[in-house]
Amino acid sequence: MQDIMNVTDISFPHLGIYLNDVPKSFSVFGFQIALYGVIIGIGVLCGVLMASYIAKKENLDSEIIWDFAIYAIIFSIIGARIYYVVFQWDMYKDNLLHIFNLRNGGLAIYGAVIAAFTTLWVYCKVKKQSFLQIADICVPGLVLGQVIGRWGNFTNREVFGEYTDNLLAMRLPIESVRSIDISENVAQHIVEGTNYIQVHPTFLYESLWNLILLFVMIGYRQHKKFEGEMWLLYLGGYGLGRAWIEGIRTDTLFIPHTTIAVSQVLAIVLFVLALIADLFIRMRMKRGSGTPAATMSVKETNQQ
Repeated sequence: MQDIMNVTDISFPHLGIYLNDVPKSFSVFGFQIALYGVIIGIGVLCGVLMASYIAKKENLDSEIIWDFAIYAIIFSIIGARIYYVVFQWDMYKDNLLHIFNLRNGGLAIYGAVIAAFTTLWVYCKVKKQSFLQIADICVPGLVLGQVIGRWGNFTNREVFGEYTDNLLAMRLPIESVRSIDISENVAQHIVEGTNYIQVHPTFLYESLWNLILLFVMIGYRQHKKFEGEMWLLYLGGYGLGRAWIEGIRTDTLFIPHTTIAVSQVLAIVLFVLALIADLFIRMRMKRGSGTPAATMSVKETNQQ
């Protein structure tokens, strides 16, 4: 591997992979289109298609999924941006118009997730549908979207971690990344005479973790015991992976005036709550003490 990298190059030295001229964008009729947005868009489309397919298999009108997706996409983007801006306020407080510039990233997945599930809850109330049933249908698609979407961070040269020399270590030219994402630890490991940093590809870790979670969901789906179980599996499964991945990222969002990573705290809380809720529902079912709220059928929900 060469010591001086071109600004558009990316490499994985221990895998013997050197990628030349990885673009951040491409031009169409003179307009620059960011690959980040294209990849996110592909992820969203694939996710909605998967949710629509699952809905058909469960004899639910797939139009419900497409109808909800329109609202979910809009409010998820807003939620993702609000979450990021709130916890990176110092970057925006002196230039509020910059809040609307999404070309360089700045979308937080947990903000999108919170907004999406809030939108779904409101949508189900209005349309008189079962939130838990539709959430169970949608979460595999959500995970697939995250698997694909994380590669937008790859083309943007963002969402990487601290220095590492492990098998998956990634090298990025210093000029290609934001200076605020280069931690003191990463800077200390820059080898003299080189122009790159070597870091954990945490975008890749999360993409692979979500892929495993997706396979678990697909394999377990036919064996689920109650409505809402897949939703809890997502909240807990993603939270478990995100908790440790967040701990090694260099672009972590912190709770204001602290060094506590907000998404790591949220991930741990969601994992614990999902685990407790799952165990509680299973215990109630085992004791046969009535039908838990989470196991209510769509028909029962619609009659309320």
